[in-house]
Amino acid sequence: MARTTLDIDDTLLRELKGLAAREGRTLQSVVNERLRQRSIPAGTPRFSLALPVWNGTLRPGVDLTDRDALF
Repeated sequence: MARTTLDIDDTLLRELKGLAAREGRTLQSVVNERLRQRSIPAGTPRFSLALPVWNGTLRPGVDLTDRDALF
């Protein structure tokens, strides 16, 4: 296992240590679990939305740049 140094906000560190103590776990295991929960493999889309697509045609005499005429 690789070792690294992180600067963690004091409040967050206290919360993580408290969680580890309440669950009877090490700080390392709590932090590793949280990082795994939040990490997303590279190239994996978080959300996919399929929108319907259709081809439209302009009606004669319609000017799309004239907003008032469209109404």
